[in-house]
Amino acid sequence: MKRIAICGNIASGKSKVQILLEKRGFKVLDTDDVSHRLLTIKNKPLYEVFKNYDVFKDGEFSRYKTGQLIFSDENARLKIAEIMHPQIKDEILNFFEENKSERLLFVGIPLLFEAKMEDLFDKIIFIYADDNTRLERLIKRNGYSLEHAKARINSQMPQDIKIELSDLVIYNSGSLDELKKSLDKILQDL
Repeated sequence: MKRIAICGNIASGKSKVQILLEKRGFKVLDTDDVSHRLLTIKNKPLYEVFKNYDVFKDGEFSRYKTGQLIFSDENARLKIAEIMHPQIKDEILNFFEENKSERLLFVGIPLLFEAKMEDLFDKIIFIYADDNTRLERLIKRNGYSLEHAKARINSQMPQDIKIELSDLVIYNSGSLDELKKSLDKILQDL
């Protein structure tokens, strides 16, 4: 079994790559989905740390309010990472164990390097899109203001550093057909 990380900064096209992999019959764990599932008041360590913050709506964590807090308060971002990264790591390890008979397993993990989880994987694929493309995607897809979109982009480790730390790179500033061709080439190499 080869364990492969799919990472990339916000609006780079990780989700598109994950969907394409699933359509080709591969098993993919999306750690964004895992994070959303873990973001609950039933997550006692998380609730205890954030119970006095304005991050709740209707008695549950609001993803919107939590996101606003994380991107405006470095201390809060570090606190949530300290709690959730080990929980996400456990989910990844469970995914590997449950699917150990598969030849290739993929995990979409945007914050791979920030979470220092590189050692869990045999190969790392970085999805790259230039900053202007990502900015346009964020504004169009999420309805962010230009200022908020830039803040989200600037909150992550620079792409050039992540490219150097990755084994393979898919350049995704072009069309969906170009993305499919790049992915197919990498799958052949794997």
